[in-house]
Amino acid sequence: MSTAAGETNLARLLATLEPALHSGDYVFCAVGPAASIPAGALGWFREAEGVTLILPQADADAQGFSYEYVAAWLTLTVHSSLAAVGLTAAVAGALTQENISCNVVAAFYHDHLFVARADADRALGALRALAAAASASLSGL
Repeated sequence: MSTAAGETNLARLLATLEPALHSGDYVFCAVGPAASIPAGALGWFREAEGVTLILPQADADAQGFSYEYVAAWLTLTVHSSLAAVGLTAAVAGALTQENISCNVVAAFYHDHLFVARADADRALGALRALAAAASASLSGL
């Protein structure tokens, strides 16, 4: 497993976003603070009120968990550094222009975006346009 440092230069990050859309539907579920983390969970976060799980919708349904938001999962395949400045803001700005809500999860290698399932293709297009514009700007330097 490589732990090489991720990219911190915002221009290079944006030019090489390479967003990928995963198949399937994903949900955020709130469970009690003592809940165990299901094996199929993509991620989780413990808050004072309880634990938030990010799960494939089918797993949530099988376990009887309730949810309100069905999302598509996109990954920015560029290896971004956790210390990079501006990537989340730039991505949020591009999606805001398209009136697309987004929930961002930063992991060690990549940033993961959860957008409403109905907005998945438009989000992918907006991110590809952001990358193309950044690439063109970088080429002009």
